[in-house]
Order: sequence, then C-alpha cells, then structure tokens
Amino acid sequence: MSQNIFIIGASGFVGSMLAKHFLADGQRVSGLARTDAAEAVLRTAGTSVIRGDLDANVAPVLAAARSADVTIYAAQVAFEREPTIIRTLCEALAGSGKTFIFLSGSGVFMQRTGGAWSPDSFAEDDPFVPEPLALPRVEAEAIVRGAAAEHGLRSMVIRPPVIWGPGDKGPLASVYRSVAVTGAACYIGSGLAAYSNVHSADLAQLFSLGVERGRAGALYHAAAGEIPYRWIAEAVARDLGVKTRSLTMDEASGVFGPFGALLLSACSRSRDPRTRSDLGWQPTQFDFLSQVGEPRLRALANHN
Repeated sequence: MSQNIFIIGASGFVGSMLAKHFLADGQRVSGLARTDAAEAVLRTAGTSVIRGDLDANVAPVLAAARSADVTIYAAQVAFEREPTIIRTLCEALAGSGKTFIFLSGSGVFMQRTGGAWSPDSFAEDDPFVPEPLALPRVEAEAIVRGAAAEHGLRSMVIRPPVIWGPGDKGPLASVYRSVAVTGAACYIGSGLAAYSNVHSADLAQLFSLGVERGRAGALYHAAAGEIPYRWIAEAVARDLGVKTRSLTMDEASGVFGPFGALLLSACSRSRDPRTRSDLGWQPTQFDFLSQVGEPRLRALANHN
C-alpha cells in the first residue's frame, strides 16, 4: 500500500538515497528543500518539494509532517540544534500515532583511541559513555524514543555506523585524498581502530522494514561488517602503487582536518541483534573494499 513519506534532508547523501529507494518501491515521497539548488536536485530525482527550513520557516515543515504518513529526519545539522528541532517535530505530531524515524549514528558511542583497537562493541541498548561532541544527539535520540509514550507517536531511532555506497565521501575517499596531500595512503597511529559499516542499499532496506514493522520507541542498529583503517590504507596503496604512512594526531589534523582526524582515529564497533530478530533485517553487501579502484575515488588522489 502506497504511503506518503516526507524526508527532511532529502537532498543529502542518506536522504537522497532513501528518497530513491522509496520512490522505486512505489511510495509517494516529498522532501524538504531549503534552497533553489536543493529543490532542483529533488525535482530531478522525481521527489515532490516542500520549501522551508528548520529555523525561520519551519511552519511548512511541520505542516508537511502532519500530512505525511511517515516522516524521516535525515538532515545534517549541528548536533547542538538537534534536540530543539526534534522536540518541535515530535510535539507537532503529538497524538497522531504517525511514524517518525530519526537517523542517528554510531558516533554517539565512538571511542577516542588515537588509532588503536578497542574490544568494546555495542548492541542497541548496551550502556555506553557518550562521545562528548555527540551529547546533544544522545538527547535527541531520547526525545524521539520518549515521544512514543509521551506523544503517542510510532517514533523510532535508526543508528547506522559508517555508510558506504555510490557517491559516499567516507573513509575510503579520505584515504584517497590523503595520497594527493602526502603521496602516501595514510592512517593514524597503529591504524587498528575500526568503525562498523553498512552499505547504503542495505540501510535503505532497514528503513523500509522500520516503516513496515518497527516498534514505537525502539532503537535499531545496522552493522554489516567492520574494517581497521590501516587495512583501508593498505588497499588504497596497492591500488595506486604508493606506500602507506602512519600519522600522528597532529599530522592527521593537517591531512584530514581536525574533525576528520577525530573520526579516522576513533573506534566505533556496533552489533544489531534486535534489528535482525525483530525486523528480520539481513544485509547483503559486506565488502567495504569493493569500492577500491573506482574512478571517482582515484580522481581524489590526483586532486590539487
């Protein structure tokens, strides 16, 4: 049965992938566009457009959420803004019983290991010490899950790790860019830190299962594998015929930028037992390194 799905963040990497997935599945999809450029992207993709933003012009956003059967929040904004935005959306949908899905990320429990491996991995409701930068996102997650009881929403959180697939700008892209900067495929410290990962198509399927079967107030993970950053660098080095290089954190900030260095030196390992048992989610794409050698990535190594 066709549903009206409203995606906030529909012109971004994840949001556009979700819009394409739901359109192909025969759903009616609308997306929020803050700018003319974003509107053009959405219209080209066949997505209906809602003009507005999450600040001064939020009324059209709330109206679109109220009229939709499903609202998916996949916007990328500063973490500190998320609790206020999410609370406003949940209050606007109060009493409707409608589906609201918040896209979070496993960065909430990432560990700053300086490139070293951590034995810790986290299932959906395992306790963890939050990453300080992500404290507002942890708060936003709690607002979404609490809205099930407080506002009668079918609200849930999906918390993927690194998302890879066509057009992604993740760790592989960063390592290819490091070759342009240093002449070597770089990793940080021992390079044994690992982030779990999931292919964008498998994540899209999880969102479909969430819409179909998800429980109000639930949290779902999406882990299809994990790979240490040094192994990524070694694969890029083989592809380009260059050496690998270990960077200190200070050096990494110069190569990847301060935030990039933080991400590429951290460990964030997740597990998803509830997601698989409750929703029947089964990922199908596991080889993160299958992207190695893609022309779009090789081009980054030559960028000046």
